[in-house]
Amino acid sequence: MRTVNAAGLDIGDDAPPRIMGVLNVSKESPYKPSVFNDPAEAADYVDAELIDQGADIVDVGLESANKKFEVLSAEGELDRLETALAVLDSVSGDAVFSIETRYHEVAEAAIEGGFDMVNDICGFADPEMPRVCEEYDVAVAKMASPPDLDRPGAIETVDDIYDALELNGFTDKTIVDPAFGGWSEEKTLEDDRETFHHLREFRGYGRPILVSINRKNFLRDVAGRSTEEALPVSLAATAMAVERGAHVVRTHDVAETRDAALIGETFSRERVRETGDIDVEELDVTTLGDASRHLDRLGGDADLAAESVVRTVELTGVSDEERATLDAAARTAGVTLVTGSDRNRLLLVGTPGGYTRLRAATDDATRALETALERLPTA
Repeated sequence: MRTVNAAGLDIGDDAPPRIMGVLNVSKESPYKPSVFNDPAEAADYVDAELIDQGADIVDVGLESANKKFEVLSAEGELDRLETALAVLDSVSGDAVFSIETRYHEVAEAAIEGGFDMVNDICGFADPEMPRVCEEYDVAVAKMASPPDLDRPGAIETVDDIYDALELNGFTDKTIVDPAFGGWSEEKTLEDDRETFHHLREFRGYGRPILVSINRKNFLRDVAGRSTEEALPVSLAATAMAVERGAHVVRTHDVAETRDAALIGETFSRERVRETGDIDVEELDVTTLGDASRHLDRLGGDADLAAESVVRTVELTGVSDEERATLDAAARTAGVTLVTGSDRNRLLLVGTPGGYTRLRAATDDATRALETALERLPTA
């Protein structure tokens, strides 16, 4: 996992989780407490409600990406950029300032005016965006999006998210964002929940991950909460997201989100990381999907994913005859069978590929054993 340096702020496994607070200079944005058109008032908000509460990054939005609104042109965003630049001049606190845009012209003007990084909500749909970010050597968050500047984030399936993130490549300082939220009419709450379930897979890119899950519908729906009541579910999801590998959390609730992220970091999996003449890094691989993404990144054989994850299952109520059948089949399949003093109880330790071979090698198994084997994990 590479570490991205954003204007002196390290983002990655070797750094604490980073909190991205939000300021909007777009009157149509739905979260009104973050919306300002007066630079002095906006600067006070940034200092008191974002930076003083623990925001490492302040993301400034020039327009709402809500699908209900028409998309501003680059010229329209540049008009609003004047207000955003005036806010920078008035802020007294110390943070990395990110400009949220889809246009390379706006990104370049913002960087020239003092912004430190870019949050591209169209994921390099503008092919000039990575060039600008590389030339200015700035970090850029790349949100999964179709190759269309008018339709940000309208991605449904996890596989489509990967295709979108790979659009027009990456810079050395790219942070990936899988794009949670109702960006399209077709995207369902279950699509978002599936993406969250697979969040660890995005570590396969070897790049830091940004998530924007604050009070999102797919979380509120679980508990039946309104936006105003959704802070607890957001904080629970934040801790889980950081535990699963997220490095930046974008939020309106800065202080609370910071605390939840620290809990997630504290109880995340410990991974071996050693640097030297040869660096050693234990990858966060718990599913076939995780393994597949790392293999794909390195150009490895995708079939090896089935041998890259170990699953341990316990079987109870196994007869002597069934145990003998399993023992012979396990030796052939490369699965370890462990028995103890309780002859009716045993452990199987193997890969999904091994379990597939185990099922194939037990043609003469009893009906009960066949049923049990069909439930062995394959993912």
